Amino acid sequence: MCVEQMELVVAPEDARCPVVYLVDSVEHSLATRLDKGAHNMAIVRVPVRDWNDALTPWPAAGLYRGEPDFGGNAAATLAELVDEVLPATEERWGLVPQGRAVCGYSLGGLFSLYAFVSGAFDACACLSGSLWYEGWVDYMSRASTSLDGTFAYLSVGAKERRAARPILKGVQRNTEECVCVLEQLGCSVRYAVVPGGHFEHVEQRFAAGLGALAEFFDATAADKARNQR
Repeated sequence: MCVEQMELVVAPEDARCPVVYLVDSVEHSLATRLDKGAHNMAIVRVPVRDWNDALTPWPAAGLYRGEPDFGGNAAATLAELVDEVLPATEERWGLVPQGRAVCGYSLGGLFSLYAFVSGAFDACACLSGSLWYEGWVDYMSRASTSLDGTFAYLSVGAKERRAARPILKGVQRNTEECVCVLEQLGCSVRYAVVPGGHFEHVEQRFAAGLGALAEFFDATAADKARNQR
């Protein structure tokens, strides 16, 4: 991750707007598959090197024989994101965030939920998140951060639980357990089981997640305006 590589992929006319940080891959950009529709949000692409290491919360064995293990460096990635990338990025483009969200797909979704539960963001979109990750549900069940006033959108493909690897088959169950934990922490949650397997309908899943974030921020702004009258 490098500040110079950040990309403002959607820039509203008004810089006083919510900002969505999209966790992306350097090698295979997901941002190219975004529906850059009219949302009153800035969307900043955050390209991450070493996807399997940078986005995983602790070391774990690789999924397939011959593949490298997961590095478990999410804590360092989150610290860099919050302490360096956010302030430098917002200063560069003159953004005045009216709320911040983190969004990601697959391991990017896992990291987004990890970052959100830390309390660093107001909202999260975890799209087909790799919540099958070994030990993740136990970690979530120990979370104690108050998430009152926040919002999370979680989606999973209906076919993902039919994956060949036993560990992957539990992804929908794990996602639903995470929804329960988030609600217990005071978070407003929208959960969707959507058509297809893990690598299908990516554009539609991003559109739904970003749309849900936009609705949350619009409602928050409307509530704030009413309270100021």
